[in-house]
Amino acid sequence: MRARIAAERASTSARIEALRRDFEGIVEANALVAVDDEHDPEGSSTAFERAHVAALLARAGEQLTELDRALERLDHDAYGRCESCGEPIPAARLEIRPEATRCVACARTRGKRRR
Repeated sequence: MRARIAAERASTSARIEALRRDFEGIVEANALVAVDDEHDPEGSSTAFERAHVAALLARAGEQLTELDRALERLDHDAYGRCESCGEPIPAARLEIRPEATRCVACARTRGKRRR
């Protein structure tokens, strides 16, 4: 599982770098033109694009942190146990989401409480 998490971490790091380049490109392109988001027909789409890339970048950063925590749990023999109920997290769930900290039942319960 350590190799799986390391591969996912490398992929996420590469995605972060690509998103940073995209974000910087958007900012640089906008710096070359005086964009008035309120009156320029292209301004709203530029602002949306910038916000969208920023959101993707933030989520990728969160995923990287979650993967690092998964590696820590592996080091402390706590990996694969639900942090809510203590039961094992199914292998199929960990294969799909190696950073998972909850079993399916506890993840569903937590999702319902958020609503």
